[in-house]
Amino acid sequence: MNRKTFLTTASLLGVSAVAAPLTLVQKSKLLHQVYFWLKNPESKADREKLIAGIRSLRAIETVRDLHIGVPASTEKREVVDNSFSVSELILFDDVEGQNIYQDHPIHQKFVAECSSLWTKVVVYDSTVV
Repeated sequence: MNRKTFLTTASLLGVSAVAAPLTLVQKSKLLHQVYFWLKNPESKADREKLIAGIRSLRAIETVRDLHIGVPASTEKREVVDNSFSVSELILFDDVEGQNIYQDHPIHQKFVAECSSLWTKVVVYDSTVV
């Protein structure tokens, strides 16, 4: 393989790695963002239990994609709120899919098993334009 072929192939692979997640977001119509504040924010065990609970939500048939995050060590600015402990971003095809998720036994089990871990939850639902 010559240098030109290698560079072309590598750049195409890089574009496809970025394009696949973007395509999924573009096809999804509803973004469900949730921020959790743990009662014991210093407890790694509590954080891991919450993260495991969130991961279980992937099994719900209307969940198109799920991302879990913790606060990033980005520059401190007035507009940045990194006071939360864990966040989730779930992509749905539509509001109906999100409604099915809310009533789903897996989601209900997650709330029952993990709600004792948090003091505050904030949800931002938005539609893709």
